[in-house]
Amino acid sequence: MPAHAADPTVRLTCGQALVRYLQVQHSERDGEERRAVPALFGIYGHGNVLGIGQAMRQEGAELPFYQPKNEQAMVHTAMGYAKATRRLATLACSASIGPGATNLLTGAATATVNRLPVLLLPADTFASRRQGPVLQQLEHPVEADTTVNDAFRPLSRFFDRVSRPEQLLTALPQAMRVLLDPAETGAVTVSLHQDVLGEAFDYPQRFFEKRVWTVHRRPPVDAETAAAVAAIGAARRPLVIAGGGVRHSAAEAALEALARRFGIPVAETSAGKGAIEPGPFAVGGLGVNGTRAANALAEQADVVICVGTRLTDFTTGSHSLFQHPDVRFVGVNVNAADAHKVGAIPVVADAREALDALAAALAAVSYRTSDEYRSEIAERQDDWRRVLTADSDPDGTVPPRQAQALRTINETVRPGDWVVAAAGYQPGDLLKLWETTLGSFTHIEFGFSCMGHEIPAGMGIRMAIGDDAGEVLVVIGDGTYLMNPTELVTAAQEGINVTVVVLDNGGYQSISHLALGKSGETEGNEFRVRGTDGRAPTGDPIQVDFAANAESMGAHAIEATTVEELRAALEQARAMPWPVVVVCRTDPHGALPDSGAFWDLGVTEVAEEAEARRVADEHLRVRAERQRLL
Repeated sequence: MPAHAADPTVRLTCGQALVRYLQVQHSERDGEERRAVPALFGIYGHGNVLGIGQAMRQEGAELPFYQPKNEQAMVHTAMGYAKATRRLATLACSASIGPGATNLLTGAATATVNRLPVLLLPADTFASRRQGPVLQQLEHPVEADTTVNDAFRPLSRFFDRVSRPEQLLTALPQAMRVLLDPAETGAVTVSLHQDVLGEAFDYPQRFFEKRVWTVHRRPPVDAETAAAVAAIGAARRPLVIAGGGVRHSAAEAALEALARRFGIPVAETSAGKGAIEPGPFAVGGLGVNGTRAANALAEQADVVICVGTRLTDFTTGSHSLFQHPDVRFVGVNVNAADAHKVGAIPVVADAREALDALAAALAAVSYRTSDEYRSEIAERQDDWRRVLTADSDPDGTVPPRQAQALRTINETVRPGDWVVAAAGYQPGDLLKLWETTLGSFTHIEFGFSCMGHEIPAGMGIRMAIGDDAGEVLVVIGDGTYLMNPTELVTAAQEGINVTVVVLDNGGYQSISHLALGKSGETEGNEFRVRGTDGRAPTGDPIQVDFAANAESMGAHAIEATTVEELRAALEQARAMPWPVVVVCRTDPHGALPDSGAFWDLGVTEVAEEAEARRVADEHLRVRAERQRLL
């Protein structure tokens, strides 16, 4: 912000000014105002303990400090918080120089890929250079000003490096602008030289006045709406793909109204799971992890209305799912690049505003789908339900199949509850079978499918919704649990109530299943001791006591061996006001029925093993047969 000579000033260090500024930033949408950055997570090292630590002590009366156990985890916590607040608020994340900073990188990528706002404040080198290379500094041979924090540049939607304290006057408003812009948001990184954090400047006092950032709902342009309606109005087999943008925009009611009024089926992406309630036009997840009902309808759809989705390869079956010879796309997205994907007719607008406009225009031309198409939608849903029922109904199997365990968890859900998943079998299986019932919510992070995201993201959701809201159910496999269980310590330390359900199948079984299907071998994905030939872990299974591990970190642990015990454990956990880990062993080979969608992979075209050659040849044959959207 521009300063004038007559403006009153206050002398603060760069770190103190940063903390004071964050406390007065607010967001507003539809008349609802909230703190934009209500807390700071941080792990202190020599790069930030003085500049940020002292500033928090002096200036942070309204900016609570939380102590995570891993830098990557605090970014995932911020993502969960942002998802639960529909991208209207997030958390700040402070890390020290070097490995502390680079531990944030995976979280930064996850946030940017998922279009979720996080504010990253990694410490950096000395701007003055007076003491020579500092501890944990990278010395680049030809770029003397390069530090490891430059790795944030491609992973951030906005990056700035503060090398003078007065640079906060421009860096922080730009950071807030991007964080709260639905079209641009993602990871925002402000790199802070550690010496500059302690340097003082006379800041204008008005820089620290309350600021409210209005998150506007961009309306659609009339011409774009008209072009979209012309395409939809001529469609006999339309399909909506509901992405995360529907959830971020709070456009669920508008989507439901459009689907029911005009008889258009709605398929969901992972980020869009829960965008529409179970009902006659909710056909489930789309793509590789989706339902056969949604994929069968997508294959013959003549117009596909893509709302708030970036159309990843899992969603589109690697661009091979849509086989109608004259298929056309309508792209509804606040981000113009996403709206134009696959040659779509773009409607660059807020999802709720665009859906309302499309509904009004379709009503004006008396559009509705045929009774025959509606009957087909119902038949497709019924057929898929029968397949799922056969796979998920309890039959006394011990250990239960994964579908049986997930169905049992789903049956315990109440209004206000959240389910969280990100990697392994869980995100795909939840997209296939989970019913996001009225008043409940789903957070499936599959844009980056980041193992270790789930527990901290669940914590962030709990922080956002409060202790009086419903249950936060984090559903993960044993492989993901081992990636990042340490935030259970933070949850216990802060009394953050989450229930973590660990489905133990003895390894990275989703990838094991994939490898078996595409190469004929599990390729070292099960948790076993080293085999007798010494080449890979192919010997006897190892046993991990997940319950004991969870209890050692402050959580209460419950073990379940049957679906009945799992149901009882979940009810017990609901009554506990602290973190609980429920461990349930599941059949390692109990994968859900496939979706019928193709997924392109880098298969091995030359191999000595006959089975590896056979499955690769089959994959290449299907790839050649499928029409692709290029």
